[in-house]
Amino acid sequence: MSTGIETVGLESADPADGVPASIAEAVTVARELHGALSGVLLGTPTAVTVAVIAALSGSHLLIEDVPGVGKTVLARALATALGVKLSRVQGHPDLLPSDITGVTVFSPDTGTWEFRRGPVFGHVVLLDEMNRTPPRTQSALLEAMEEQQVSVDGESWPLPRPHLVIGTQNPIGQLGTFPLVESQLDRFGLSTAIGYPDAEVETRLVLHNGGRYALDDLLPVADPGRWERAIDATASVQVVTTVAEYAVSLVRATRSAGTVRLGASPRAAISLLRTAQAYAVLTGRSYVTPQDVQSVSTACLSHRLIAEGSGGDGPTLVGRIIAETPVPPT
Repeated sequence: MSTGIETVGLESADPADGVPASIAEAVTVARELHGALSGVLLGTPTAVTVAVIAALSGSHLLIEDVPGVGKTVLARALATALGVKLSRVQGHPDLLPSDITGVTVFSPDTGTWEFRRGPVFGHVVLLDEMNRTPPRTQSALLEAMEEQQVSVDGESWPLPRPHLVIGTQNPIGQLGTFPLVESQLDRFGLSTAIGYPDAEVETRLVLHNGGRYALDDLLPVADPGRWERAIDATASVQVVTTVAEYAVSLVRATRSAGTVRLGASPRAAISLLRTAQAYAVLTGRSYVTPQDVQSVSTACLSHRLIAEGSGGDGPTLVGRIIAETPVPPT
């Protein structure tokens, strides 16, 4: 049984025999992306793997950790490796929704109102310290993250594809933070943490081996077109009915767990299978196994669960549900 992302060997996974050409190309993109990020984010294999899964599955990514451990570096590295420019917004209590989505202004030259696009119109959008922004501003991303569009003054504007939102947040309880609302959390397909490096890795970082110094030399391994084709190929990875039923049973179990006040939604079940498909691609396969579903469950579900009292944190709850849910034969 697996209750967390397994990272060993993923960066060198070769396509299995009989894998369709489109999926084999997605495996290549995944391997190159994993290798590129691993050269920048030292000692954080799980965070790197989760970031690659987010890119392959078309999922938004939430990075929860203390300041200074590399959350922004990971976002910048992912955008650079995907061959796009990072569109960054710094969260703060005075940030307005229009600072993210854009605003309609009057042009004296043309005598008309024109829409000036905000930073959300990038391929990869980083909202740094997202939980330092008030709920009103957080809600500016809800439509963008779910419907791939922005509505301003009664008119809707499509976002570029692919479109990936990365939100970082400081631990709840730190000065000046606003908890992310449930609807916002549910739109993040995956969450991860980076953590403090061990002494050896931290020494390498202070000697300019890795981190933002390595980021300066990072070269793209994809472009928007190749990235979108990899997403489409990942979505074609086979999911048999028994595996889909297993994923649904895990999600449904979160709603009846005794200590959970709010369980995972049907959107979470869809996200669980999409990210399991991406994990299968990382291992070089064109089909999803129950073990793939288990591997991504913690990253996909834990941030969506709200427990009561001392019922345990999200990863603990997900691990307990995996242990108690029968696994279909493969």
